[in-house]
Amino acid sequence: MHELSYMGPRAFNHSQSNDAEAEYDRLRDLARQEAAKRGSCFQRSQEAYQSGDGAGAKELSEQGKAHGRKMEEYNRQASEFIFRENNAPGRVDDDEIDLHGQFVEEAEDILEERIKYARSHGQNHLHVIVGKGNHSANHVQKIKPRVERVCRELGLQYRTEENEGRIYVNLTGGSADDVPSKPTYGHGQQHHQQQQHHQQQGDQVEQVVNAILPRVLRKLEKACCIVM
Repeated sequence: MHELSYMGPRAFNHSQSNDAEAEYDRLRDLARQEAAKRGSCFQRSQEAYQSGDGAGAKELSEQGKAHGRKMEEYNRQASEFIFRENNAPGRVDDDEIDLHGQFVEEAEDILEERIKYARSHGQNHLHVIVGKGNHSANHVQKIKPRVERVCRELGLQYRTEENEGRIYVNLTGGSADDVPSKPTYGHGQQHHQQQQHHQQQGDQVEQVVNAILPRVLRKLEKACCIVM
């Protein structure tokens, strides 16, 4: 079964309540506990098989798969929770997506769906917040290389912005040399634009989450069908 790769301990890209941080940590901790139980069951299953206890090996294998399903579910909940928190209206612009707190494979799925959404709604670029890797092991950026790979696979030009924790992606297939500047508005127009942006951001979050969930569940079902 393929393991998810963690991007580092810092999950939030903004000031957040202790309750939100505690909930995210709780879900990831539960997933790690289930992963440990799964590993123990699979190890004991192999030992039972080698000792000639086929029935015991099968039962332990099934228990391991059950723990694996719980692990995947807790990780899915954590991924959705942190995505909603980091990408809530007002926390990012409508041309941004924040991938803090995601496992690498989760970030890939989210980005692919966000790009689909952006293109279907006429957006021509995207700023992807990947973090600088300051809080990752050995300060290595883990999400950034996966984002770059997704862009290459989709034939999209991209480049690291002045802030090394952000990547600019041109969704038209053109050059990524020129990063568009933010439009300026009058006070009344700005308020109206902000309302529109917040509504659009809410729609983006919901569509991405709803699109990712079936894919995650398909991966879970496929992974749990693997026989020891």
